[in-house]
Amino acid sequence: MNKKVSIKDIAQAVGVSTALVSYVLNNKEKEARVGKEIAQVIRDTAADLGYQPNQLAKSLKTGKSHTFGLIVADISNPFFANLARNVEDEAQKFNYTVLFASADESPKKSQNLINMLTERQVDGFIIAPAENSQNQIEALLKNNIPLVLIDRYFKGLETNYVVTNNYESAYNAVSHLIKVGHKHIGMIAYKTDLVHMLERKRGYIEALKDHKLLKAKTPLIKTVDFDFTQDDVEAAIKALKVQNPKMEAVFFATNTLTLKGLKALNNMNWKVPDDIAIVCFDESEAFDFFYSPLTYIEQPLLEMGRKAVQVLIKNISDKKSAHTQLSIPSKLIVRQSCGFDKAEVR
Repeated sequence: MNKKVSIKDIAQAVGVSTALVSYVLNNKEKEARVGKEIAQVIRDTAADLGYQPNQLAKSLKTGKSHTFGLIVADISNPFFANLARNVEDEAQKFNYTVLFASADESPKKSQNLINMLTERQVDGFIIAPAENSQNQIEALLKNNIPLVLIDRYFKGLETNYVVTNNYESAYNAVSHLIKVGHKHIGMIAYKTDLVHMLERKRGYIEALKDHKLLKAKTPLIKTVDFDFTQDDVEAAIKALKVQNPKMEAVFFATNTLTLKGLKALNNMNWKVPDDIAIVCFDESEAFDFFYSPLTYIEQPLLEMGRKAVQVLIKNISDKKSAHTQLSIPSKLIVRQSCGFDKAEVR
């Protein structure tokens, strides 16, 4: 069995002190005023000898593991996959490793993941919290564990969070539908009390109110469960049409709802935008294969990922730092699926 390479082995091979090797391998050569050339020689020698740092010993010595947990709803969802990549890239700049996990919108699974990652001694968490998981976040705060909520947060809970401005995004999207001439607009959303979905519904309703289009007491909103099926979305669209036969546009609250919605519209032989106009929250590469380019809300994924990591690193360095709560604007990408301004088409 080969002997594990130590810092002492590297020092002997290069002909320097173990302290000097330690400074370089811990990226502290500037503080120790180690020359660039000798620092590179030390790194090259460590690589040639197959040196592997003892992370457990390092974490026991420094009190930090230089890892943190990222818990999202579903890592297979393009939104969370892209967000995770941005988080990972930013974390790397701070020499941090990210451990990914999906809670599948389940508070039970979320708690199990938090327990597992805590046992692995992560330095903190970035979490897209599941519904009914507020007590889990409160427990982390009580134990003084650094964390940042991303994509959603809990109102009334004082913690760091980085989210899209969901209200403004939905308001602007529905206002655009109205601007191009649509007056009867439905919405398909999730059945949940999570704040991001409530804010999207509020943006939809306020846009209709401000344009004097909310005539019925009950707005044209249908909801489905997180584990919805194709039939559920199709039934929701049909129910909206029954509620208002004049419905001429639909606002889908997520990209996954949109994908099922487009399939449903095809099954129903409704053409976009001729029979029904579409705007959706968030994008998906699959939209590129749809015959009518979709108007969608582009979420600030790069900025969200970067800010979440920066806020977490700050919280890890100073656990008494003031909470950072960011609501970042999105951008509406206007394409064919909303139709054209009816006032301009004679």
